[in-house]
Amino acid sequence: MIIQWYGQACIKVQTKPGPASEVTVLFDPYDPKIGLKLGKITADVVAVTHDHHDHNYVSAVSGDYFLIKGPGEYEVKQTFVYGIPGWHDDSLGSERGAITMYLLQAEGLSLAHLGDLGQGQLTDEQLEQLDGVDILVLPVGGTYTIGAKQAAAIVAQIEPRIVIPIHYNLPGLKVGSTLETVDKFVREMGVTPQTEDKLKITKRDLPAEETKLVILRPQA
Repeated sequence: MIIQWYGQACIKVQTKPGPASEVTVLFDPYDPKIGLKLGKITADVVAVTHDHHDHNYVSAVSGDYFLIKGPGEYEVKQTFVYGIPGWHDDSLGSERGAITMYLLQAEGLSLAHLGDLGQGQLTDEQLEQLDGVDILVLPVGGTYTIGAKQAAAIVAQIEPRIVIPIHYNLPGLKVGSTLETVDKFVREMGVTPQTEDKLKITKRDLPAEETKLVILRPQA
């Protein structure tokens, strides 16, 4: 599995679920008006966590892709995606509405993308659906989502092997002026991060006990 970050909440995951198959899953493509340049990108599956312009710009995606925009169970070429209901705020959606968190299973690995999660903690039902997650992708910038301290608490709830922070302040990001940088989350986690352009991971590469923090350089 190869994981790349394009800024904001846009993550591309390339998987090989079978010896002769390859599947690219793209989460939350964004409108270039936010200040970052996603460019044209090809995918087999596009998963949108909610209908905000910095998460649902499917016009940037080429290819005959399968579009997922809500809770449910989906299978594309032996790649499984599960949509899990969540909230964009800590008030059951009364401020910013609902989102869909996604669980991707392929190559014996499970990856969770929490989108614009705004809940300070997950419910028992959500935790049950996210049980056993290997790789956790979650927002850490605050303002529109959970911030560093809440994100660290969510990590403690899920107990993944690898954590990838997203949705934080970046140079050029027009909607990011009020977002925190990733440094605050790093301090909350209390571990030394590993910085990569892309994360190449197999099941045997997963850390045995400790949680590894991986910061991806944005590709945009």
